[in-house]
Amino acid sequence: MKKFDKINWGIIGVGDVTEIKSGPAFYKIEHSNLVAVMRRNAEKAADYAKRHNIQKWYSNAYELINDPEVDAVYIATPPDSHANYAIEVMRAGKPVYVEKPMARNFSECSEMLKVSEETGMPIWVAYYRRALPAFLKAKELIENGTIGKPLLVNIKLYKQADERNQTKEEMHWHVFPEISGAGYFFDLASHQFDYLDFILGKVTEVKGSASNLAGLYPAEDTVSGTWKHESGVVGTGSWCFVVDEPSEEDIIEIIGENGKITLPCFSPGNLKLMTGDGITEMGFKNPQHISQNLVQQVVDELRGIGKCVSTGESASRTSKVLDEMVKNYYNEPQ
Repeated sequence: MKKFDKINWGIIGVGDVTEIKSGPAFYKIEHSNLVAVMRRNAEKAADYAKRHNIQKWYSNAYELINDPEVDAVYIATPPDSHANYAIEVMRAGKPVYVEKPMARNFSECSEMLKVSEETGMPIWVAYYRRALPAFLKAKELIENGTIGKPLLVNIKLYKQADERNQTKEEMHWHVFPEISGAGYFFDLASHQFDYLDFILGKVTEVKGSASNLAGLYPAEDTVSGTWKHESGVVGTGSWCFVVDEPSEEDIIEIIGENGKITLPCFSPGNLKLMTGDGITEMGFKNPQHISQNLVQQVVDELRGIGKCVSTGESASRTSKVLDEMVKNYYNEPQ
C-alpha cells in the first residue's frame, strides 16, 4: 500500500451517525479531506454535501468507490451492506474504514478479511472507544497494576424500548436481524466486547443465551452470558433492552486482586477507581466528534507514521463472540 501525504476520503451512507459523531472528523483532521459523499436519496446526499461544504455527492455507491479523486472510503451504512461495499472498495485498490459492527456476522467478516489479504488493502473498524480518554485511562490503570491482577469483568446494560409505541414501519433497522445481524445487542454490546478484547485480550471461551421476552420486534431483546479471556480474566454480562426507566443501567466493572474500576460505556459518568486507599472519581471529556481520535489513527497509518488500534482482525473477533452469544435464539425455530 502506498503512503499518503494527504488522504481524500469518500463516505458511503451519510446518515445521522455521520452528522456529528464521525463525518466532520474527516475534514477537520490535518492531512485529511472529505471530497465526496454518497446516499441513495440524491436530495439528502446533495443537502449533506452542501451543509458540510463537500464538493461532490453521489446517489450510487459504486460511482463514489471508483472516483479517481477518492483515496479511501468510510462505510457508514447499516451492517447488511458493510461486506459488499468494503469488498468493492478494496478490490478497487482503496483502504476502507467501516462502521461497527464490522458486518452482520463472523462469516461476512471473514470474507472481508480474505479480500483484504488478497488485495493488500487494509480495513479498519469504528470501535472508537479504543481511543477515548476514559477507556484509555482504565487500560492504563490495569496495565500499571493499580488494581493488581485482573480477575473478573462484569457488564450490565439495561435500556428502555422505544418500540413500545411504534409500528413496525416506525422501528429502527437495529431490531431487524436481516439488516443488523441481530438486535440492539449487536449494536451496543459490540462496543463493550471490542473494548474488553483491547484491554484483557482475546475471548477464548463464550457461552450465551438470548431471548425475546417482550415480543415487540423480531430480534432478541434480552441476553446473558459468560466468557473467558486469554489473560484468564472471567467475564459475566447481562443485557436487556425492554426495561422501565428506573431499571436502566450501564456499567463495566473490572475487578482485580487489589481493587476495581467501574465506568459507563454509553451514559455520561465518571470512571471510579476503588482500592484500599478509598474511592477516586475521574472525569474525562470526549472530542466533539467522538470518533475523531480513532480516525486520526487511521490517517496516521495511511501516512506511514502510526498504527490504528482497531483493525478488521480485532473487530472480527468481536463479531465471533456476538454470534456465539445469541446463536441459541437464531438457531431455534422462532
